[in-house]
Amino acid sequence: MKTFRCIFTVMLAVAFSTTTFAQMHDHSKMVAAQTVSADSKTATFKVSGNCETCKARIEKAARVDGVSKADWNVKTKMLTLVYKPSKVQVDNIQKRIAAVGHDTPKYKASDKVYNALPGCCKYR
Repeated sequence: MKTFRCIFTVMLAVAFSTTTFAQMHDHSKMVAAQTVSADSKTATFKVSGNCETCKARIEKAARVDGVSKADWNVKTKMLTLVYKPSKVQVDNIQKRIAAVGHDTPKYKASDKVYNALPGCCKYR
């Protein structure tokens, strides 16, 4: 019985110490690392759309090799890009976005592609 009590006490001490150790690190203060290098540029332009479905479609079209961040704001209708000009041009990204059905300052989506969008995404 004494051996059982001793083993139980050791197991309990190990369990409490690992739980305490695991809770010592404060994850709320961790900041997501964004890699923005010196040769990166930021561009912001308007993209027509309405909802979260549009957001996913627009950001997916904008994420190409050379783009490290693409964030479209549903309320302001503004797309913010962080990109490397040596790998990609903003003009080409605007073409890709128009090709999936969303108007940009330089390119308008074709009627065929626009009409294929879900009803919630139609902005015209």
